[in-house]
Amino acid sequence: MLNVGGSLPEVSFGIIKDGELINPHTNALFKDKKVVLFAVPGAFTPTCSEAHLPGYVALADKIKAKGVDEIMCVSVNDAFVMDAWKKAANAEAITMLADGNAVFTKNIGLDMDTGTFGGTRSLRYSMVVEDGEVTQLNVEDPGRFDVSDAQTMLDSL
Repeated sequence: MLNVGGSLPEVSFGIIKDGELINPHTNALFKDKKVVLFAVPGAFTPTCSEAHLPGYVALADKIKAKGVDEIMCVSVNDAFVMDAWKKAANAEAITMLADGNAVFTKNIGLDMDTGTFGGTRSLRYSMVVEDGEVTQLNVEDPGRFDVSDAQTMLDSL
C-alpha cells in the first residue's frame, strides 16, 4: 500500500474536458502542485453522493485558501460517469479522475473487491500530494466515513 513519502505511480486517467475525453498522466496532473486527492468507491453511490463529494464542493474555497492548487476526486468509473456526477453535484471546483480499469487504485494498493456490488473498487481515502509525493494519507476502515471527509482534510492543512 502507498504510504506517506511514497510517489504516485505514472498512469493515465480519463477526464472529460470541454466535452472531449482526454487521458492525462499522473506527472502532468501532479507535477509542481499541491493537490488534495480523495477517492470514493463509486460515483452516484449513497455516502459518496450525499456526503463525501458534497463536503469537498462546499469547502473547496477554504481548502484552496490553505495553499492547495487543486482538488481531485478519483473513482473506478469511466470518464463519462465521472463527468455526469460532477455536473449533477455542481462540483465544478473538483477535477474528476476516472480510473476505469482500477490501474491507479491497484498500483497504490487501495483497491477492494466488492463482489457483485461492482467488482474492483477503491477504498475510501484522502491524501495530500505535493509534486507527486504523498505527504498525508487518510484511509477509511471498510464501511466507515470518519477520516477522509473534507472537514478533516481542511483541519489538517
